[in-house]
Amino acid sequence: MSDDIINAMKISAMGMKAQGARIRVVSENLANADTAATTPGGDPYTRQTISFENRLDKELGIRTVDVKNIKADKPDAYPTRYMPDHPGADENGIVKLPNVNTLIEMMNVREAQRSYEANLGMIEQSKTMVTRTIDLLR
Repeated sequence: MSDDIINAMKISAMGMKAQGARIRVVSENLANADTAATTPGGDPYTRQTISFENRLDKELGIRTVDVKNIKADKPDAYPTRYMPDHPGADENGIVKLPNVNTLIEMMNVREAQRSYEANLGMIEQSKTMVTRTIDLLR
């Protein structure tokens, strides 16, 4: 099998791994979209963000993508709501809410899903090319 095809498959596999990590981060954000502060004056769940970096795989001599970091997306101010019966309410009945926008998170998960599928399609195409080459050599 050609090194180029193997490298293409490895690059796509790393892309799938990165997008899988992105989907996990977005899923955590969505799962905690309603997790308000639990103590008066406390902070609620803080949205997590993920960033990627190009990395040179010295063994293969190719550039791949890898997760650079996952960190909290600290807002200047959390959204608030008047909920005097909530355990996290301050003396004025105000509760801090997470800085998670479910619409944005759904768009992020959809984009990650499409990128994942594109990388999977590339692996399938590479596999088809290898199979056809073997068939030609028979």
